Amino acid sequence: MRRSNRWVTNDDGSAALEFITVGVILLVPLVYLVIALGVIQEQTLGAEAAARHTARVISQAPDVDTAASRSDAVLAGVIDEYGLDAEAVRVGMTCTPAGVECPSAGATVIVTVATRVSLPFVPPVFGLDRIASIPLEASAAQKVSRLWGGE
Repeated sequence: MRRSNRWVTNDDGSAALEFITVGVILLVPLVYLVIALGVIQEQTLGAEAAARHTARVISQAPDVDTAASRSDAVLAGVIDEYGLDAEAVRVGMTCTPAGVECPSAGATVIVTVATRVSLPFVPPVFGLDRIASIPLEASAAQKVSRLWGGE
């Protein structure tokens, strides 16, 4: 019997250590993925809500000035509610049919909200937070009444 190699073949208690090590190695990326997907989903819902509510407010306003002030208020509320980065939010508005004044009676208002989502725990060093960000865009369409703007 050789006693010099006895410690090499004895692996009592190493299964728990292996389980903990492999569990931590697999669990940390999985938890990060869940957190990142949650942040992306929240920002996506925020962009969709901003587009939908802004289009609705514009189509229901009695005139252009009221539409502008109400849409700014709604957009600010949605940005605050969903925690969107106000500097990263871009809003565009188009109307169909093409060539009509936007917004106008009988047109369809299409509001597009674009933003970028920074991944969690990415430091703003050397612009890493901008590099590790995901672009999001949401659009919503709303029909404007034929009587819009008339008093």
